[in-house]
Amino acid sequence: MCNSIPTGKFKYLLLVILLSGIIVPVKSNAFQEKDSILYKQRTFKGEDLIRGERLFFGLAYPGNKSINCASCHNTRVSDTLNWNPDAVEISRKFLNKSAADLSKILLKPGGKKMAQVHSDVQLTTEDIILIKAYMDRLVEIGLKQNKPVITNLILFIIASILFLFSATDLIISKILKRKWINYLILLATGIFITNTLVVNAVVIGRSQNYSPDQPVKFSHAVHAGQNKTDCIYCHSYALTSKSAGIPPENVCMNCHLLVRNGTRSGAFEINKVITAFNDSIPIEWIKVHNLPDHVFFSHAQHVGAGKVTCQECHGKVEEMNIISQVSDLSMGWCINCHRSKEVNFQNNKFYANYNDLADKIKRGEIDSVTVNMVGGIECMKCHY
Repeated sequence: MCNSIPTGKFKYLLLVILLSGIIVPVKSNAFQEKDSILYKQRTFKGEDLIRGERLFFGLAYPGNKSINCASCHNTRVSDTLNWNPDAVEISRKFLNKSAADLSKILLKPGGKKMAQVHSDVQLTTEDIILIKAYMDRLVEIGLKQNKPVITNLILFIIASILFLFSATDLIISKILKRKWINYLILLATGIFITNTLVVNAVVIGRSQNYSPDQPVKFSHAVHAGQNKTDCIYCHSYALTSKSAGIPPENVCMNCHLLVRNGTRSGAFEINKVITAFNDSIPIEWIKVHNLPDHVFFSHAQHVGAGKVTCQECHGKVEEMNIISQVSDLSMGWCINCHRSKEVNFQNNKFYANYNDLADKIKRGEIDSVTVNMVGGIECMKCHY
């Protein structure tokens, strides 16, 4: 004889099952609706964006405490290295993600560096939504550019006007009775205008102190300086090729398969390299040292044969966080170097064919050989 469930209890159990099937989806749908409204909202009023901007810059005080995101993440173009990613980089990364994803990073970051910096961050759901709205707007706006310095241009315009006035007055109008004033103005402005034109004409095509922002915040001071990485390890073509070469991602990954967090930059910058490697997308580095198209230059000739160190042309790269062009790379700069640079004539097979110079050294007629003595200042060596 089998036990049977009483009719009353069976009806009660059936009612519970039906209600659970209705209530659970309702709660789930309610959560999804809340997530859609709060975390994935895309249209905001002007005052919402202003509130988000004030929160980002620490001008609003949630919980009576200011949290200034811009103090770590640049919103303006800077010529100094900030190890933290700029505001636009972060905004671009989270552009297609919800505010819920952003809240996980802000409130419960996984990386050691971020966990330390964000330990006291307290933001409400609404605050994070408004910050996310402002960050989405930042992607369109971009970093603020610094205003150009136009002092020299203004002085040049003023000098040109004074020069024209004095020349006209001296020849035609003759307003000033004392001609020596016009002569003095013409002399002073003429010298200034001529000097300005000559100086600016000379630097056309040159880019001394050029220091562009790179797609990854790579520091030579850390790699070549602190970690003593040999230049040839990354720029392996320098000994045998015209170009020194830019290291591909697989060279970077020799170290960064293990090193995933930087002591200064955290994981953000290293993740760029790892992502590029995994997706087989080359990093678009910006070339810093550029020569005119009509100039031939070979790293093999200088580094391989001439044994020139990197620092002689590129400066103390092992001390640079951001690579900058130290020398002007002008023809005069190269020629002066070739006239004074001594070559290792006796112990370098490259110069074995210069028998006359070798004999002069043996006879004591000369004590050294400079680059210009082996054709270093011949026009066709560089211009062909």
